[in-house]
Amino acid sequence: MQFSCSRKDLANALQIVSKAISSKQQMPILSGIYLKTENNTLELQATDYELGLIVKIQAEIESQGQIVLSGRYLQEVVRKLPGEFVNVTLNHEANIVHIQSDQANFTLLSMNASEFPVIPYFEGNLTFTIKDDILRNLIRKTTFACATDESRPIFTGCYMEVNDTIVTMAATNMHRLAVKNTTFGSSIGNIKIIIPSKALNELQHIMTSEIPTDVHITCSHNKISFSFDNIYMTSRLIEGSFPDYNRVIPRDFATKVEINTQELSAAVDRVSLISRSNEYNVIRFLFTEGQIHISSNNPDIGNAEETVSATVEGPEVNIAFNSKYITDILKIIDAETCFFYLNQSLNPMSVRETGDDTFLYVATPVRTAH
Repeated sequence: MQFSCSRKDLANALQIVSKAISSKQQMPILSGIYLKTENNTLELQATDYELGLIVKIQAEIESQGQIVLSGRYLQEVVRKLPGEFVNVTLNHEANIVHIQSDQANFTLLSMNASEFPVIPYFEGNLTFTIKDDILRNLIRKTTFACATDESRPIFTGCYMEVNDTIVTMAATNMHRLAVKNTTFGSSIGNIKIIIPSKALNELQHIMTSEIPTDVHITCSHNKISFSFDNIYMTSRLIEGSFPDYNRVIPRDFATKVEINTQELSAAVDRVSLISRSNEYNVIRFLFTEGQIHISSNNPDIGNAEETVSATVEGPEVNIAFNSKYITDILKIIDAETCFFYLNQSLNPMSVRETGDDTFLYVATPVRTAH
């Protein structure tokens, strides 16, 4: 096996596929990156059996073949090579790969390529195409609300429901909920699945096109794939039934608050400096006529308070939240203003973004001693 290619293209491809390299050491082959040459194309693969990534780049192929190299060292070597092009040659007898660029020369030991679990392209029960900017927004506005505690796997994933012309994504950790949907011009089918947030977050990071690009999504009841440009990603799905999140969405509210997103975000960030040392990051809000009074207190450190102007319609509400649940939502709101909808101090609060009826956030308050 022998090929040459652009160092920049190879470095970018390695950076992407390395996201799927297994961090566990029970199978050494999974710490490697699989390289295959065929028809002027270099294909790179990595998988940990949960997540799989394939990237294809153009290359000049002298001879075809397959190799597996240490993902960690291959990525570091290629990233630091001095030249614009990289030449890679496999010495079959010695099981050694020679990597050369300008005056730099490296040799890396090759693993047995036949042991690598090559990622198959699969056909699912449902296939549809979505623009990458729309998919990015669905992911960005939901996955942040997923749980990080692995003891309840269902909540570490993002629920996706395809219902005729509507795709809805929802995420919750049982204390907050984020829901976002988008509508297609024609029916694309029906399916309900739970996608690991890790896979969606990695997907969001590698969808970097500045021009809207088609992403082809294929789903079965235990696997999903995303295909776009020269990239193919597969992920196992999380088994189980996602709870009916509609039951926790407040249907009525007594108080409506319109707020400048950036002003509130900056104030909450400042006041929460005191609350961050507290286990629950508690921050208190008093919504009253024309303003929001924000405060936090820690007997061992001190206290902080700040007032922000707002349009408040309805009864005064005194309510406390985990400050992270407020800062997180304010970071992902794109509009200049947003709305908080409240009832009593122990009832969930709804948040909506001005001009976007397809997005909803719900946060459960913290019970505190006044």
